[in-house]
Amino acid sequence: MPQKNLEFGKLGARGIKGSDAVARQLDGLIDYIETPVTARRGLIARLNYLTRSKRSLHNARLHGLTVTDRTLNAWLADTQRPTKANLERIDAVYRTVRRYNVARHLLKRLNRDGRGTRVEIHPLNQSDVARPHQRVIAFRKINVRRWDRIVAAWTIDDRQALEDVWATDVLPDLGSQWGQDEYVSNIGFGA
Repeated sequence: MPQKNLEFGKLGARGIKGSDAVARQLDGLIDYIETPVTARRGLIARLNYLTRSKRSLHNARLHGLTVTDRTLNAWLADTQRPTKANLERIDAVYRTVRRYNVARHLLKRLNRDGRGTRVEIHPLNQSDVARPHQRVIAFRKINVRRWDRIVAAWTIDDRQALEDVWATDVLPDLGSQWGQDEYVSNIGFGA
């Protein structure tokens, strides 16, 4: 049963929470700037994305870019370098704004006019678990038709809300043994 694995991994099983695997897969579906923010090119690309219009700048400010316009201009002109904390904040704001910008399109692709998207759930890795303690956990497939709450939680990076939605909206559709999929090795889907 979900959230009953209080000592996950105690016997050697390896995996991640299913909701974290879903978030990782959703992140993989959108294109982020690949150059790290620590490189000049990556920093400028992120700043240009966040400041290319008044609306973009407004969204960036709503999500945590709190520096002054003067500081932003100095960063863009390369007369001033952001601190390590500011680099991390720029990257976090960029990822959040990027999620907001693609969420509506991604949601439409995942819902597919009510047909949903096929999700493959790969069981957790039990190779280090002693034979008597291993369970039979099968590879599972499910068609998820309602992605609205999942994408909404992912967009704001609310891991607890995503975990709750995954455990209450998706996993019960797997049948009576849906608790075995709280931890998985991977979750795959495409949109």
